[in-house]
Amino acid sequence: MRLTIEGARVIDPASQFDEITDLHIAAGHIQAIGAAPEGFTPNQRIDARGLIACPGLVDLNVALREPGYSRKGNIASETRAAAAGGVTTLCCPPDTRPVLDTPAVAELILDRSQAAGNARVLPIGALTKGLEGEQLSELVALRDAGCVAFTQGLTPMGGNRILRRALEYAATFDLTIIFTPQDADLAEGGMAHEGPTASRLGLVGIPESAETVALARDLLLIEQTGVRAHFSGLTSARAMDMLADAQARGLPVTADVAAYQLLLCDEDLVGFSSQLHVMPPLRSAADRRALREAVQSGVVQAIASHHRPHEAEAKRVPFAASAPGISSVEILLPLALTLVADGLLELPAALSRVTSGPANALGLPAGIGQLQLGGAADITLFDPAQACEIGRNWLSRGSNCPFIGQGAPAAVTHTLHGGKLVYQLT
Repeated sequence: MRLTIEGARVIDPASQFDEITDLHIAAGHIQAIGAAPEGFTPNQRIDARGLIACPGLVDLNVALREPGYSRKGNIASETRAAAAGGVTTLCCPPDTRPVLDTPAVAELILDRSQAAGNARVLPIGALTKGLEGEQLSELVALRDAGCVAFTQGLTPMGGNRILRRALEYAATFDLTIIFTPQDADLAEGGMAHEGPTASRLGLVGIPESAETVALARDLLLIEQTGVRAHFSGLTSARAMDMLADAQARGLPVTADVAAYQLLLCDEDLVGFSSQLHVMPPLRSAADRRALREAVQSGVVQAIASHHRPHEAEAKRVPFAASAPGISSVEILLPLALTLVADGLLELPAALSRVTSGPANALGLPAGIGQLQLGGAADITLFDPAQACEIGRNWLSRGSNCPFIGQGAPAAVTHTLHGGKLVYQLT
C-alpha cells in the first residue's frame, strides 16, 4: 500500500517542523515529506487540505481491562477507542487479573493487541508480585518480555526499606519506575479533595499532604538510588513546586497529568455525579491552575488520558460507592487542545505534550511520537475547524465520561498506525 496525504499542515513537535505539505507513505513507513520520491505512485490519496497532520498520539496511561475485567472493556475495544482519539501508542498499567507481574501476562497482552492491530501497546509491569508490595517481580524478565516501565500505581509498598531496595535493583538494570505518590494512611477512606467542597458535601477528604508526603519520600529515594523515574497523575500545586525544584537541582524526573485534571476541579462535585469520582481526586481550582501552568512551563512534559473504562453499574450508584475513573482515551486530543483555545499553549507545544513529550519522558523507542523519515507511519489527522459532540461515535466499552454531550474543539478524521488506516471519521 502506497498512500499520499495531500496538503495538510504537518506539525512535528520533535523536529519543530511546521509546514503545509504532503506526506508519502509506503510499506508502513514515511518515505518522504514534501515532494514524492522518484517513481512513487500512490494507491490511495487523502485530501487533507485544512487538516493538521501530527505524529500519532502517545498516551502513557490507558487501562485496557484485559485480562480479567472484560465487563469493563478489552484490548480490542479500548485500542479501537484509542485509534478513534488519534492515539497510536499507549502504555497499559499492570492492575489486570492476573496482575501483570509475569512474562506470560505481558505476552498475552502483546499478542492480543497485535491481533487487534489498532495501536501499539506497551505494557507497564508490576513492581512487586501481585502488586502486594512485598516481593519484587521478575523485572528483567518482564523487560525482556516487552515491559517499558514498572509501577505500584496507588498500591502501597510494604515499607520504605522494600521500596529503596526495589529502586536500587531497578537502577542497576536501568529500568524506569513510575510513581503515583499517595500516602495510604493519609488517604485512607477518602474520595474527594480535603477542602470546603468535601466538607459541604459530607465527603471524606484526601489531603494534599497524602500526595506531597509520598512525593517527598520518592524524590529523596530517587536521588539516593539514581533510578530513572516518572511521576504519573500528579494533582496538587505543592507537588508542582516540589517537582520543579527537583528538576532545577538536576534530578532527571519527568511527569504527566491526567487531561481531565486540567479542566475539572473539586467544585464540579456539587451535583454528586459519580462520573467525577476519580483517584487521585479532583483538587481545588488553585491546584488546577498550577497544573496548567506546569504544563505550560514544561515542568510537566506529558498529558495522559488516565483512561479507566467501567461498566454502567459501577457508576450507577451513589458517589461514595462508585468505582473511580473516567473513560477518556478518545478525548485526549480535544482536552489537550482546550489549552490552545484558552491561550495557554501554542498548537505545536500542545501537540508536543501528547506526542514527543510522553515518548521522551519514558524513553520509548526511537521514532515513537515523531514524524521521522523511514520511521513508522503513525499519523493523526484532525480538523481544527470541525467542532463535534463528544460521545456521538463513542467506541470505548465504558461510557463513564462526564464530557459526553459536550462540544470538542476539533475532530480526529484519520488515524494511521504503521501506515494502515485504523480509523476514519464517517
